[in-house]
Amino acid sequence: MPRPLPAHLASAALLWLSSRAVLTSWPSGLPLSKADGGRFAALRAEVERLGRDRVGAALDQELLRRADSFAAGLEAYRRHPFRRSAARVPVVWRQGGVRLLDYGSGSGPAVLVIPSLINRYYVLDLLPERSFLRHLAEQGLRPLVLDWGEPGAAERDYTLTDYIAGPLDAAAAKARQLSGAPIAILGYCMGGLLALALALRRPADAACLALLATPWDFHAERPTQAQLLGELAQWLPMFLGAAEPLPVAVIQTLFLALDPFLAERKFLRFGTLDPAGAAARGFVALEDWINDGVALARNVALECAGSWYRDNAPVRGTWQVDGRPVRPGDVAAPSLVVLPRRDRIVPPRSAAPLATAIPGASALRPPFGHIGMMASAEAPEAVWQPIADWLRARLG
Repeated sequence: MPRPLPAHLASAALLWLSSRAVLTSWPSGLPLSKADGGRFAALRAEVERLGRDRVGAALDQELLRRADSFAAGLEAYRRHPFRRSAARVPVVWRQGGVRLLDYGSGSGPAVLVIPSLINRYYVLDLLPERSFLRHLAEQGLRPLVLDWGEPGAAERDYTLTDYIAGPLDAAAAKARQLSGAPIAILGYCMGGLLALALALRRPADAACLALLATPWDFHAERPTQAQLLGELAQWLPMFLGAAEPLPVAVIQTLFLALDPFLAERKFLRFGTLDPAGAAARGFVALEDWINDGVALARNVALECAGSWYRDNAPVRGTWQVDGRPVRPGDVAAPSLVVLPRRDRIVPPRSAAPLATAIPGASALRPPFGHIGMMASAEAPEAVWQPIADWLRARLG
């Protein structure tokens, strides 16, 4: 059975329609912007020279060509035979909808891996041959990863404090018990913020701390965009019920806004790949993960929008968990901050303040994007192995 249509379809169609709409509106005179260095004015003069009807016909032809190529790539993705097999990993602890999975076969120094609340954990175990978690296990470590699951009856009213002081704290205690020694705490993306708060709550249990592509200064880049996201804190309550989580479709739309042309680019490229090749298989595995998002508990969504994006509370020192400020300067454990240089979701300038705020923190700056550091074929050598080496050196 073909896969359902992903959310990318609407974004690509809107882009094509906007191109035609701009050309149509030119007769009424669009305001010129000085910020583009005069390129828009030059383009409008060229259109006037060639004639709007002639340019419109050429534009329509190009839009149809790109739409056909996009549709072909999309359909090739929907009908691709790859389907992810459910990983057979021991569950060593659970609370409500949250599980702790043991990727280390019960041996080795423990690494508590904390993914984001809004994505499935398995981007860290995307394919058998492309798995960050299995790579850590092969290096003699014991990755214990949180599978947050969907916000169920137990989690629907959760705040960030409820997650951190509740199941996350309990999972850390279980990891410490299984290890018999202090553990490494590793957080990815939003999970890095949770990991930082956890390391401050349980300093005696944190042998070391690794923060991967973790946002901290939410206004360092795209402050206007951050403020717009912050407005969600005001209008979301008008659309969500008292215990209704933020739907996956809304979350995906917010991410698409970071790069509106991404959907078109990637499906056009996928249409050129050999369907039986490794590149196509990797694309499908990753795209399936992207379209398998998780709803976000209502109170968490409001807190992230208001406290993080609108108020920039983390870098200002006003973000609190369980009544205590989360201050990187109070971290005593050896720390590693990973700053992917091509990250568009968490730009390096947003994450970099953690590397300077945590005393003695090391920094790793791999040439990847936010997801590429976990999904690309080059990631094991350039990102995963340095992280594994750093962890092993601190865990003994």
